[in-house]
Amino acid sequence: MNLTDEDEALIAAALNGSTYAWEKLVKRYESKIYNHGLRLMGNSTDAMDLMQEVFLGVYRNLHRFRGDAKFSSWIFRIAYNKAVDLGRRKRLFSSHTRVGEQEEMDVLESIPGGASFEPEKMVVDQEQNQRIIAMLGKLPIEQRLIVELKVFQAKTFQEIADVQDVSENTVKTRFYTALKKLKVASEENHVLS
Repeated sequence: MNLTDEDEALIAAALNGSTYAWEKLVKRYESKIYNHGLRLMGNSTDAMDLMQEVFLGVYRNLHRFRGDAKFSSWIFRIAYNKAVDLGRRKRLFSSHTRVGEQEEMDVLESIPGGASFEPEKMVVDQEQNQRIIAMLGKLPIEQRLIVELKVFQAKTFQEIADVQDVSENTVKTRFYTALKKLKVASEENHVLS
């Protein structure tokens, strides 16, 4: 049974009231949606909020999934819409947040949550992730999503076109434009470092 067939079986069971099937469906996609949200939103708090909103949206609307596209395309479409909504709300909120409060939130965000960790590795990983997130953050949300889906989720251009409800050629154009912007940003960072 392939992934699509398994998803369909879990969806059917979840729609028939199976808590086990719903939990298995969530577990199958939660890390993908979280990591997707982390790269789109730029921090773990917003990524967690996005993940929660996505699964709440999926739970409420699972009966509307028609199976025209893969479930993964459908869930990432929901994630995209929720990310855009959260981004709008965040911009609205941040215009009302004082600078000192934002700095405090950023410092608290960087504190590791687990009790067992390797400090040196975490610092290197965090620095690399922050550079990637910062570079992705300079892209418009449509381009950021395409890079995220193509590079980190290994989606095809057609699957991304389904998620964004645009043509495959539009996706390709946005992807290659984003890559050019990322290359320029990367070269600028190397010159400055």
